[in-house]
Amino acid sequence: MTALTVQELTGGYAAADHVVKGVSFTVASGELVCVIGPNGAGKSTVLKLLTGLLRPRAGQVALDGRDITGQSPRVVIEAGMVLVPQERNVFGTLSVEENLAMGCFLDPGRAKARMTAVMDRFPLLAERRRQAARTMSGGQRQILAMGQALMSEPRVLLLDEPTAGLSPKAATDLFALVRATAETGVAVLMVEQNALQAMQISDRALVLVDGRNAHEGPAPALARDPAIRRLFLGGRGEGRMDATGTNRETSP
Repeated sequence: MTALTVQELTGGYAAADHVVKGVSFTVASGELVCVIGPNGAGKSTVLKLLTGLLRPRAGQVALDGRDITGQSPRVVIEAGMVLVPQERNVFGTLSVEENLAMGCFLDPGRAKARMTAVMDRFPLLAERRRQAARTMSGGQRQILAMGQALMSEPRVLLLDEPTAGLSPKAATDLFALVRATAETGVAVLMVEQNALQAMQISDRALVLVDGRNAHEGPAPALARDPAIRRLFLGGRGEGRMDATGTNRETSP
């Protein structure tokens, strides 16, 4: 079942500034879709347009068939979609328990039961339930941020660069938790610079270039595509990806 449908989404940070230029995609329940692309491609802007942090200039966003285009962040959360931003995604002076409780602000009466479920899913949070978030490692804070987002029992979970700044081991561990979260039935849309590793755990991948759909398909197949690998790995090859996402032949 399709959880999130995005059609011709367009917008940016100013009236005449269209960072995102007609992006379209879907995410099904239980599916993990990663959004990758060069710096400045509009990846994080897409998430802000979806969640009401920026107002779209055109296009449509539907959650379970309900049009939520341009709605406020609160309405988007109530509808069942939650964003974990790249930075400032936990309250540093609050404990793990207190941070989780903040994730249930729309339904505080169910916080205790939901906290038990989140801690069962992420045992690390149970072990550190009274620890202040600011004393946790980067990877641990990212797990806490995911747990906080899941406190609202979202249908769609949006992740913005969840492994940014993490060690390779912490990134691998976090990717495993993201994959496991999708397998519980949550639709997950993840923007990630660690493109090849993200595609290894994802069902599908969407490549954005200059604010537009450049490539889309099964993540494992795109991860093997020489043009995609050159885009993110660089180096020599038979061609290169230009600014439009087209593979151009080059001489040896």
